[in-house]
Amino acid sequence: MTKVGVLVCLVIVAMDAVAGILGIKAEVAKNKVTVHMRLTRNSGCKEPSPEAFKLGLAAAVLQALAHIVANLLGGCMCICCTEELERSAVNRQLWFACLILSWIVVAIGFPMLVIGMLENSKSRESCGILHNHFLLIGGLFCFLHSLFCIAFYVSATTVRFANETNNTLDQISSHHP
Repeated sequence: MTKVGVLVCLVIVAMDAVAGILGIKAEVAKNKVTVHMRLTRNSGCKEPSPEAFKLGLAAAVLQALAHIVANLLGGCMCICCTEELERSAVNRQLWFACLILSWIVVAIGFPMLVIGMLENSKSRESCGILHNHFLLIGGLFCFLHSLFCIAFYVSATTVRFANETNNTLDQISSHHP
């Protein structure tokens, strides 16, 4: 994999890791408000956590950006080397499996972050579903998403890198008798 490929992988991991950390911090911020309300004997749960809302929003945006970057760059790599990908059944299967799994993880994690964020966007008469840990679970899915996106991107770039290496070796061997 090239230096650019390594940089792209690091950016994707960084975005997903920060999104995961922000999701977990949002859960902690939400729990601080819930504990404070229980200590003051306010059972109405009327105060959302603005900090949890902001952190949840940031986590959701970062996860979406990481997913878009991975799919755009990984998809472009696969479009550029369609012939090589078709010749390599293992890489094609790995690429496709990682693509599907990254979409499944985003389809679960992103809505959880959004639901957790929206829980903290306005006052509520009752706690309702506030006891669920949507922000925490969404944050953990961000870490899982980074693994699948990296595997997706690496499987896409491996085919191209292997093809370039083979072409270089063929050129070297054709120049020597």
